[in-house]
Amino acid sequence: MKGKTEYTNCPHCNSKLFPWMPPVDSSWGENLQYVCFDDDCEYYTRGWNHMWENYKAKSSYRFRYDPTTGETGPLPVWSENAHKDRITL
Repeated sequence: MKGKTEYTNCPHCNSKLFPWMPPVDSSWGENLQYVCFDDDCEYYTRGWNHMWENYKAKSSYRFRYDPTTGETGPLPVWSENAHKDRITL
C-alpha cells in the first residue's frame, strides 16, 4: 500500500507552500491547508485562460494540499489577492 505524499513545495513550480486556514463555512472544513501563492506558478497562470475558455469565468485556481487527509486539488480564486488574507505564518 502506498503512503500518502506530503507536500512542502508546489509540484507545479516548486515554490514553498504557505499554511492557509479555510473560512469556517467552507467545504474544506477547519483543517489547516497548504497553498501555493506564487503568482508566477504555471498552474495558477494557466488557470485564468482555462477557466475563461471553458466556463467564461474570470477566475483561476491555486494548488492546495490538506496534510490531514492527503488530498490535493485546486483552490478557486477570483483575483491575485484572493485568500491571501487567510495565510497563517
